[in-house]
Amino acid sequence: MSSNDIIVSLDIGTSKVRAIIGEVSNGAINIIGVGSADSEGIRKGAIVDIDQTVQSIRNAVDHAERMVGIQISDVYVGIQGNHISLQTNHGVVAVSNEDREIGEEDIERVLQAAKVVALPPEREIINLVPKQYLVDGLEGISDPRGMIGVRLEVEATVVTGAKTAIHNLVRCVEKANLRIAGVILMSLASGQMALTKDEKMMGTVLADIGAGSCTIAIFDQGSMVATSTLPIGGEYVTSDISYGLRTQTEQAEKIKQKFGCALIQDAAEDQKFKVMRMGSNVEKEFSQVDLANIIEPRMQEIFHLIRQEVIRLGFGDKINGYVLTGGTVIMPGTLPLAQLELESTVRIAVPDFIGVRDPSFTSGVGMIQYVSKYMRNRISSAPKKSTGRKASAPSSNKPGLFERLKNMFSEFI
Repeated sequence: MSSNDIIVSLDIGTSKVRAIIGEVSNGAINIIGVGSADSEGIRKGAIVDIDQTVQSIRNAVDHAERMVGIQISDVYVGIQGNHISLQTNHGVVAVSNEDREIGEEDIERVLQAAKVVALPPEREIINLVPKQYLVDGLEGISDPRGMIGVRLEVEATVVTGAKTAIHNLVRCVEKANLRIAGVILMSLASGQMALTKDEKMMGTVLADIGAGSCTIAIFDQGSMVATSTLPIGGEYVTSDISYGLRTQTEQAEKIKQKFGCALIQDAAEDQKFKVMRMGSNVEKEFSQVDLANIIEPRMQEIFHLIRQEVIRLGFGDKINGYVLTGGTVIMPGTLPLAQLELESTVRIAVPDFIGVRDPSFTSGVGMIQYVSKYMRNRISSAPKKSTGRKASAPSSNKPGLFERLKNMFSEFI
């Protein structure tokens, strides 16, 4: 890597699209720009309107560009959803060098060998995550570069997804006049930032509770072993407030953000606010306790469903703790309620960077950390300073969609 590289991550969520610009300088990451825009065309984490999603992406990227004064051309895009699945595969190659020293080429060949896996025609590989390498039968090697051996093996997790979902995501980003440098599974990226090495080893659930969906990723023995997406999130809390107070959804979201509390006993009776009710031009006064009585049951249900899903995945008795992240967990009272419902140790993960100290930025910042650690060979050179309006047409010399998706995994080398 050069001394200063620019990495841009794009987190396309149900409520917000976030573009985060990270600068990698001598191995250290600095967040230099953040752009966010209201998400249109996304329902429960899935794209339902291409044009609206493209406009949201453009708005977020323009916001980030104006903040830093550079032009963004290449982005790393996060993907998630209930179409994601994991499977383990094995790759074996003979070391090609005459002196039997393992080099980059050998690692690339063994990873390519691990990608040879039978898939249904509607599915496609998103990421390949090496669990461990083996050199002449010696296990537990994390990086075999420079070692001497005859036979190189890799045990890897193959992350696959539905072609339709992947291609729709790629199409949206391309229509926004951006090039895709790589597609990254959000749970892997969030885990890179939110979890410690010990947490990944001991069995930990990372629950990313967004607006429209909750993504559960289970880490054990140092790698991600299961993932699942539940179609429930902060939007359901907003909807309950809207029905309970008989007010518009937009108003309910503002009330939730300003006065919301997930635990009734933590709410203040003297904290009052007025709401314009639907079908009336008269404002009615409510207290924070009234609001908490609406929010707590729904948040209890979310945590109950998370726990049930962990049990369904077969990890009910193997979990030593939960780490929460995502925009919904910002609400006061969420942590004590989660500890009660999940009956385990729980903490909330927050990125430790100026300007993004908020759980809703975990995925976007995690992607930048993930790229700098695992995809450094794919990092594009720093974008040039913007001198005018961005070209409206996409670059004509970029490789085709299928060719790029097919070759997307060399970033792990």
